[in-house]
Amino acid sequence: METFEQLLEKSTKIHGHICAGQVIGVRMSIIGLREIDIDDPKAQRKEFYVLVEIDRCATDAIQSVTGCSLGKRSLKWLDYGIMAATFVNLKTGKAVRITALEESRETSKKYCPEIGDKYKQQLEAYRIMPEKELFKIQAVKIIVPEEDMPGRPIRRVQCARCGDWVQDCREIIENGKPFCKPCALGRYYEIN
Repeated sequence: METFEQLLEKSTKIHGHICAGQVIGVRMSIIGLREIDIDDPKAQRKEFYVLVEIDRCATDAIQSVTGCSLGKRSLKWLDYGIMAATFVNLKTGKAVRITALEESRETSKKYCPEIGDKYKQQLEAYRIMPEKELFKIQAVKIIVPEEDMPGRPIRRVQCARCGDWVQDCREIIENGKPFCKPCALGRYYEIN
């Protein structure tokens, strides 16, 4: 695997700018892959799965380092608003959840006291802080449902109301008929 600095440079290009979230995401990915015994994410890309709990800068870094993506169905976004990610080895079942510690913001001051701007201070400190001061690392058990696994869709069904096709068991059955979630639960948009 490439060095931290090489991975951070690639991630920064994809994300568009360097920030503390990029550093956290790259470090989180390096640790996560190490902990689930993935040595070469490109060669082993079908052997692991990542769940991210926030849609912020670190998620771009995780995608950049791991090669996982929503489109490949190897990255799953859970809208929890927590700076955390879970890395799962699909062959062995080994999994680890890594959470960025909120107190690391304050701790960063002791690593780079000469930097006055708190965001720059965090950016530089997060590069060098020991893992235990930056992250909570927990071994966890994850069962990835068959319908969430990477690969081809399990099935496709047509919504009984609007006619849209629903993949991967995401339909809702009402009175024995399949409906898409927008028809069954409500849309996030209005049709003009």
